[in-house]
Amino acid sequence: MSILHTLTAASQAQQDIKKSRFLAVANAVSDAEAAQAFLARHADPTAHHNCWAWRIGQTYRFSDDGEPTGTAGKPILQAIDGQGLDRVAVLVTRWFGGIRLGTGGLVRAYGGTAALCLREGEKAPLRDMVAATLTCLFGDLALLQARIAAQTGVEIQATTFSETGAQWSLAVPQDMAETMARLVSDLTHGRAHLRFDD
Repeated sequence: MSILHTLTAASQAQQDIKKSRFLAVANAVSDAEAAQAFLARHADPTAHHNCWAWRIGQTYRFSDDGEPTGTAGKPILQAIDGQGLDRVAVLVTRWFGGIRLGTGGLVRAYGGTAALCLREGEKAPLRDMVAATLTCLFGDLALLQARIAAQTGVEIQATTFSETGAQWSLAVPQDMAETMARLVSDLTHGRAHLRFDD
């Protein structure tokens, strides 16, 4: 099985096909709500069609927005899948130029513009994350915070403080779990504890 990727920044591409203008915008999304918010933010109400697709794991959605069934949303989704991407939303906006493209032409126009947009985007491999809780004393707080911030892919999601120290909720790439546990133990000489949630 190949490793899936996602976009690291928004991407955009435009094509003019038989006097119709097609503008594709794509970005990484974390969940269905983020995908819908992205699409709502970038849809142009003055355009004739705002067709879109998104995929997050096994969940996906697409819309032809008034184009003939299967000629817009599905080709956009196929462009996402064809490039091995996940957690991505793509919106292709069409301004009609007066010349009908036919169903095959629409499939090529929407799918091609989406694929062009995705090819031009910067990508990074997706990593499976595990939830973890780190408990440390105040004396170890600054050192741990600096070293954790330097670890690529580790996210501090929440921090709570007690009378003796801090507790962090972390998201750690699964392939770094053992390394992070050793790092925390070594830096604090066993005073801090990293526990992975089940």
